[in-house]
Amino acid sequence: MANPPPFINPRSGYSPATKTFHSLRPPVPLPPVSQPLSFTSYAISLLPNPFPSHPALIDGSTGVSLSYPDLVSQIHFLASSLHSNLGISKGHVAFILSPSCLEIPILYLSLLSLGAIITPANPAATPSELSRLIHLSGPAFFFATSSTSSKLPGHVTPILIDSPLFRSFLDSGSSLSDPIEILQSDPAAIQFSSGTTGRIKAAALPHRSFIAMIAGFHALRPSDMETTMLSAPMFHSLGFFVALKGIALAETTVVVGGAPLERIMAVAERYNVTQMTAAPPLVVAMAQSEETLRFDLSSLRRVFCGGAPLSLDAAERFLAKFPLLEISQGYGSTEAGGISRMIGPEECRRGRSVGRLTENVEAKVVHHVTGKVLSVGEPGELCLKGPATMLGYVGDPEANALAFDSEGWLKTGDLCYFDEDGFLFIVDRLKEMIKYKAYQVPPAELEHVLQSLPEIVDAAVVPYPHEEAGQIPMAFVVRQPGSNLTELEVMEFVAKQVAPYKKIRRVAFIKSIPKSAAGKVLRRELASFALCGSFSRL
Repeated sequence: MANPPPFINPRSGYSPATKTFHSLRPPVPLPPVSQPLSFTSYAISLLPNPFPSHPALIDGSTGVSLSYPDLVSQIHFLASSLHSNLGISKGHVAFILSPSCLEIPILYLSLLSLGAIITPANPAATPSELSRLIHLSGPAFFFATSSTSSKLPGHVTPILIDSPLFRSFLDSGSSLSDPIEILQSDPAAIQFSSGTTGRIKAAALPHRSFIAMIAGFHALRPSDMETTMLSAPMFHSLGFFVALKGIALAETTVVVGGAPLERIMAVAERYNVTQMTAAPPLVVAMAQSEETLRFDLSSLRRVFCGGAPLSLDAAERFLAKFPLLEISQGYGSTEAGGISRMIGPEECRRGRSVGRLTENVEAKVVHHVTGKVLSVGEPGELCLKGPATMLGYVGDPEANALAFDSEGWLKTGDLCYFDEDGFLFIVDRLKEMIKYKAYQVPPAELEHVLQSLPEIVDAAVVPYPHEEAGQIPMAFVVRQPGSNLTELEVMEFVAKQVAPYKKIRRVAFIKSIPKSAAGKVLRRELASFALCGSFSRL
């Protein structure tokens, strides 16, 4: 007789027998792994027949829109043209250097339908940074715009997305006469994991990764049609996914790129946006600016916040100003895809958490020193298994050996714990922990304390070398305009709320905290400035 399945606590998702945490979401069926299926075919198969009458994509700056019938036609036309005219086919790596625009999702889905591997990069990167990314990913084809092409190496001749040639590929042609067979395990994208905590790496993600994530959102989609405003850049894993999700779920996606706050609010009003993506700096700006009250945001229901931690104080200020909105926080990574998220008003009220485990995902929490597998409420390194996990880092066996344990669990490098209701809490990045004497000090905890002080707009904490202690916590603080807050006042405020070994021992006042496009604090940059004392550049 087969052994019964292990008991899983229905409240926390924890199984004492296996010492693992399970998703409390209903399991979502996925296509059989053996079934040949590209992400593009899967996404188009989810669209209603006939296609929706509302726009698929809208350019928030120009008002130009694209219907679903035209979108699907352009995907097929472009794929056929790229294959027949340029020879792009299965296994070719396509390097894409472009700001967000309506053509990017079409290009992504066309390349995926051919079995080509999408490799998007930040158009703000320097030529030397791009050379490193190109070396890592080994592309055979390049796509850029007139404004970004000069950053590519001199021997590269990119296809210009804003050229008449590319436009002709979109507007005429036919579907592939002989479709290419693509396995779900075939690589779909190479995305570059954040370089803020170590050397940059190229993570290869299979078609099944995106199929699995979309399946979860499709199963839990609301009955009403959503209009989503996408402000996250499409080269970043969040913007990349949201652009594809919007199409697969038959939403209208309004693309705004890196627009200023007032422009974003005006676009939200004009198109009756129901939900939007926002990195924490945008949430903070919306809460602080009085200009946001000039706009009619009555259609907006929720804000998806991710990419970096949002302090509880910032969330509370936002909700005090916009009491009818939900802040739906989530947690994911380039390597693991979507890890957790909040669904519905009740979950969104769990301010410090990043939601509950995504459907079909398992987790374990491991003590980062002893290796002991931990239980509810015990912080340790979060390790994951799930269908969205990466294939591995391209050409980096050393990094792969460090990323996975002997049983195939992906190690996130994040110090986390689950509470008794299955909510996940991130304590800090293990690699960013400050080592004060024999103690480990989480910078994020101190940042939450600092940001609760009304005179502080933003703050970041980094390690500062100390001969006796090894490292001490140093705070970079952005004061409210007109504030005369002093270093001593900052240190005394924190000291009253934390254990003695966690106290802030140095303070620098700066104009802004340097952050990545996703809103992550660039701690290594701050630590470097701390050592040379060049705060004026910040």
